[in-house]
Amino acid sequence: MRLFSYTSGGNAHVGVITGDDSFIALDEAAPDLPHSLRGILEKKDGMARVRDAVAGKTGGRSLRDVEFLPVIVDPQVTWALALNFKTHIEETGLTTSREFPHLFMRQPSSIVGHRRPLLAPPTDVAKEFSYEGELAVIIGKGGRHVPLEKAFEHIAGFTVCNEGSIRDYQRHNRNFGLGKNFEQSGSTGPWMMTTEEFGDPQAQRVITRLNGIERQNAPLSDMLFPVERLIQYLSSGYNLRPGDVIMMGTPGALPPHPGENLTPSGRHKILGQVNMKPGDRVEVEITGLGVLANNIVADEPATYRPG
Repeated sequence: MRLFSYTSGGNAHVGVITGDDSFIALDEAAPDLPHSLRGILEKKDGMARVRDAVAGKTGGRSLRDVEFLPVIVDPQVTWALALNFKTHIEETGLTTSREFPHLFMRQPSSIVGHRRPLLAPPTDVAKEFSYEGELAVIIGKGGRHVPLEKAFEHIAGFTVCNEGSIRDYQRHNRNFGLGKNFEQSGSTGPWMMTTEEFGDPQAQRVITRLNGIERQNAPLSDMLFPVERLIQYLSSGYNLRPGDVIMMGTPGALPPHPGENLTPSGRHKILGQVNMKPGDRVEVEITGLGVLANNIVADEPATYRPG
């Protein structure tokens, strides 16, 4: 089952995908359910009620008529992993713990939905706007001190993530901070696919395309810390809550394609890494799950704008 968040008529809604372009609006099929995916997950019988509401029905609504929101619009927390792919560790030359995941947080204002624009900062603010194709995990059942063998019982599903990063700002401090939280710099979507439909993440791949050209392509089995280890680790410190999001890290860059003459990018001079700029289109695919697509547009000039 695939569920997504969208806005229509100025209000947020949840839909269930039934075909390439069709979906069921849950506020019509099950009006007594919450109108947010987090709200549905917070109810112990929420997902079961969704399944009952859509069983045997075909979608009468078109995906072309809605504006996608981030899969979880209002997560209590979004965790993200740094240096979780062996190829990314190798290309940067950075060191990381092989025992404990390297984690940081992202703010909701930094994340948009499928087909929504990502904002490239003005060049007098920052020049290194990087894509990061990733798998994201959505917690469906809370818990503390979750053992590895029970981790998947706490997952509602998976989605695709572009954990867009402003590399210039990442270098300002050791915990990445603002460089991972620029306004509208990352995205999740198009939908959440439930665990029983997606299956084993390590059997799939993450692929990132910029303007149709593959820039990342790696098996999810290349992750240093798998999904269940993250759930075990995070739950050792606090109660996981429904709607929590975990972004699982990004792989290294592919080498330049034949005929390309690319200058090594960024502080670590990675050959094959290309920065995003206004006019670009970025797509992140997780095989077996879906494709998340966003156009890149220029943010407003760096002039004072009181709120």
